[in-house]
Amino acid sequence: MDLFFILQDVEDPVNVGSAFWIADACGLRQIVLTGISARPPHPLIRKVGRGKDRRVKWSYTEQAADAIETLRARGYISCALELTGAAVPYYKAEYPQKFCLIVGHEDHGVTKRTLAACDMTIFIPMYGKGASMNVHISLGVVAYHILHSKSASA
Repeated sequence: MDLFFILQDVEDPVNVGSAFWIADACGLRQIVLTGISARPPHPLIRKVGRGKDRRVKWSYTEQAADAIETLRARGYISCALELTGAAVPYYKAEYPQKFCLIVGHEDHGVTKRTLAACDMTIFIPMYGKGASMNVHISLGVVAYHILHSKSASA
């Protein structure tokens, strides 16, 4: 499985640092940070990520849609983790070998422009009163599911 993360406008350095830690734990090669996402070197990214920002490669692109198009040209399928009318539960989706997972801003989620560039959308069902989970928790849940799903191992 060749998995990329794109963090679109993930403003909180705690979430970004956690994303680096998750990326390292999952064996990802790179994270793409976009928009107003916090970026290294930031002391909270380094602290929360336990220095994984020095191990996992990262790049910055202003618009997430541009990063999606660049990866699409390299054969990646893109998927936003966002509540939309077309989104399917993350555990029912089929995951190709070359896959890009996009998460959005802590309050506003993934933008319409970025959603329009994505090939698919998934969501995590919520069973309590909250409408969603924290960005980095959601990223970890779905990334590990993708890595261990039968469709991704084909």
